[in-house]
Amino acid sequence: MRPVITLTTDFGTAGPYVGAVKGVILSFCPDVQLVDITHDIPPQNIRVGALVLADASPFFPPGTIHLAVVDPGVGTDRALLYAEIGSQRYLAPDNGLLTLVYKSGPVHRVLRLEERDLWRREVSSTFHARDILAPVAARLAAGLDPARLGPPVGSICLLDWPQPRRHGREIEGQVVAIDSFGNLITNINREHLADLGCGTYWEVCIAGHIIRGLGRTYGEYPAGQLIALIGSANRLEIAVVCGSAATTLQASVDTPVRIRLCDIPDGLEEIDHNPKVRGET
Repeated sequence: MRPVITLTTDFGTAGPYVGAVKGVILSFCPDVQLVDITHDIPPQNIRVGALVLADASPFFPPGTIHLAVVDPGVGTDRALLYAEIGSQRYLAPDNGLLTLVYKSGPVHRVLRLEERDLWRREVSSTFHARDILAPVAARLAAGLDPARLGPPVGSICLLDWPQPRRHGREIEGQVVAIDSFGNLITNINREHLADLGCGTYWEVCIAGHIIRGLGRTYGEYPAGQLIALIGSANRLEIAVVCGSAATTLQASVDTPVRIRLCDIPDGLEEIDHNPKVRGET
């Protein structure tokens, strides 16, 4: 199978940056298969980059090389890293971009890129993705022994990732990302809800709105309906069917979210341990 390199950046697609990175990779390893995860990470938003990388990278074949760049500190003394985590390989700046994949583990080894002979001859202080990470990724795809990249690293920079808090039958969390549909992605996941019990009635509170019940999928509701559901990455999401929850609620990253277990109101059908009651606002 052809080696695979993925690209996750905040470069956008309007300028020359993505093309330059791909050009360098193909110059060193023409046989590689390049996959764009996204180049639309909000500029300098390391937290969103970490979330996207963690949600997408585990689905690639073992040994895939993930080149990830959201790097407001480019050109400073922050390190560039090679990491083997789970069945995947990562190249990224040491600025927290690997936080979620690192915490998901297992971490097999982490190296600091220091072998300049493996980089482009001329290295720009503002474009390490092109001049350092791209040639290193290509050489790895061509079979380079990672041990040649540089010395091992004992610890890396990790973001202070917000954790939900439980208070009795209630969990307090927050929005951690907004996807391209305007859905609000929270830091509350299916496991957090399972810890509260089952067979009862969920109520989600956000931005002055109350959503009663968790949905199963968007298509169960009419256009314009505000709903809450567990998304494909097992996180609680707030959505407006055929619309934008971010716009409708005027919500943003860090907006507080509460989900609580309530007694089932009169006139509402009982629900099972995977709640399917239709949302109401």
